[in-house]
Amino acid sequence: MFIPPSAWFTGFIPDLPTPFDAADAVDLKAFAALCERQVAAGAPALVVCETAGEAPTLSPAEQELVIRTAVDVARGRMRIIAGVVSNATSRAIELARRAEAAGADAVISAVPSYNKPMQEGMLAHFRAIAGSIGLPIILHDVPARTLRPLADETIIRLAESRQFAGLRDGSGDITRPMRLSRHLPAGFRLLSGDDTTAFGFIASGGDGAISEVANIAPDLCRTIFSQVRQGRLQSARYLNKRLIPLVSCCAKESPSALKCALSLLDLMRPDTRLPIVPLDAAAQAEVARALAAIADEELVDGVGA
Repeated sequence: MFIPPSAWFTGFIPDLPTPFDAADAVDLKAFAALCERQVAAGAPALVVCETAGEAPTLSPAEQELVIRTAVDVARGRMRIIAGVVSNATSRAIELARRAEAAGADAVISAVPSYNKPMQEGMLAHFRAIAGSIGLPIILHDVPARTLRPLADETIIRLAESRQFAGLRDGSGDITRPMRLSRHLPAGFRLLSGDDTTAFGFIASGGDGAISEVANIAPDLCRTIFSQVRQGRLQSARYLNKRLIPLVSCCAKESPSALKCALSLLDLMRPDTRLPIVPLDAAAQAEVARALAAIADEELVDGVGA
């Protein structure tokens, strides 16, 4: 049964890393365990093969394998959003078709990087992807990586088609939900893509966050979201403040810091693929301290165990 994204594209949705083994192959066993951990935590959906997943370093075949693994683990218990990351529209279309064939529930596609397209080019890029598949599409605006932002007006034009279901906003602009919501269809969801400003984004009316930190502390992130929605801002702010050191680590060196934290929890190896490298000893120690800062309240399963 088809369930529209408006029903599940909300709350804290983890942007999953892609584990690698000692031979630099995708570690599907570790990846499946990460997926199952999120099912147990009640995550509404997972993002795979995107920013934290080091998507540009994965071959199309590897991406398809990762997506199929996530779909197999989820078994309908949560939705799988597959990244279709490329600055070539034709390759993004190929990845989108592979994701659909692999069983993804939706795709997420970022503004093309390096090319610096005009807004009309972005519009044509996303519409071409939409025309190639039948899945819902999440837009990803992340100007720090793409140099050119996805303008509000372009989002509004794209949202005229119900196939465009939401936005991952990595701009850090916490006023965007208030500014955009009245111009968008009721089912269009606005999620932060930036852990540093996610709290403010949600408090300003955002529908949630696609988050790296939610990989580490899914229960805590879910509690923060619930309390914001209930208007318990003081309690939510206190819990969010405890997360700030971990958020800062992840923001500085993504996804190396995320992988380091998950390795300290014995969930995966910290290996990355070039041009990303693992953290040095000093940065690893900083991540360990950030984890310890939330371990005393048992906010993360496994910390300090």
